[in-house]
Amino acid sequence: QVQLVESGGGLVQPGGSPRLSCAASGSIFSINVLGWYRQAPGERELVALIGSGGNTNYADSVKGRFTISTDNANNMVYLQMNSLNPEDTAVYYCYAVLEDTKGGPSRSYWGQGTQVTVSS
Repeated sequence: QVQLVESGGGLVQPGGSPRLSCAASGSIFSINVLGWYRQAPGERELVALIGSGGNTNYADSVKGRFTISTDNANNMVYLQMNSLNPEDTAVYYCYAVLEDTKGGPSRSYWGQGTQVTVSS
């Protein structure tokens, strides 16, 4: 069983710079992709992804403001968010694509989400 647990959300003032963290635990053989999605009222959207080789992909709306990074030794992924504005208010979900056994299929996993509210 694989679990993704996010932390670091909450109420943030406009212009703030919180950092979200996500810890992946359980039966993990290898991680292919880690990332963050968010959902305001409406569809869940990509925020940022990072591959096992370190390649990154960002939504246009967060490029230059958010940075995704990992601690591979501890199966952690982080999202440093800068210059937040009210449009960034959403539930942020940790996402992983990983193999839980050697030679097994890659599967997608989601965290339970953490609320980020940008308001003065």
